[in-house]
Amino acid sequence: MSYALGFLYAAAFYIALPALIIVGSVRWSRRSKPRSLFSNLALIGFALSTLSGLLAAGFTLYAHAVGIPCYDPRLLTIYLWGIQISQGALVFAVIGLWPQSALQWYAPACAIGVFLFWFLSGSGEAFARTGC
Repeated sequence: MSYALGFLYAAAFYIALPALIIVGSVRWSRRSKPRSLFSNLALIGFALSTLSGLLAAGFTLYAHAVGIPCYDPRLLTIYLWGIQISQGALVFAVIGLWPQSALQWYAPACAIGVFLFWFLSGSGEAFARTGC
C-alpha cells in the first residue's frame, strides 16, 4: 500500500504538475483575448505557482546533491517560503477564476498542486523526525 501511495505522490508532483505548468504556459502564450484585471490576477497566481514549483525542483536537486539532514534550518526556511508563495498563488488564482481567461483553471490547479506538495513535504519532515 505504501508503495502505491509513494508512486501516486511521485507521479502527481514530479510528472503531472510540471506538465500542467507547461500546458498552461503554452495556452497562455497562444491566447488572443485582451487582458483584463482578473486575467492578470490569474496570471500572477500562475506565475507564483511556477515560482514555487521551481523552488521545489531546485531545492530538491540541491538537497540530493549536498545532502541535508532532517530539521536543518535551511530546509525549514525553504518549506516556509514554498508554503507562503503557494498560498499567495492560491489567493491570486482564486480571484482570477471568475471571468473566463486562458488560465482560468490552470492557475488554481497549479496553486493547489504546489501547496499540497509543500504541505505534504513538510508533514513528511515532521513524521520523519523519529528516524533522524
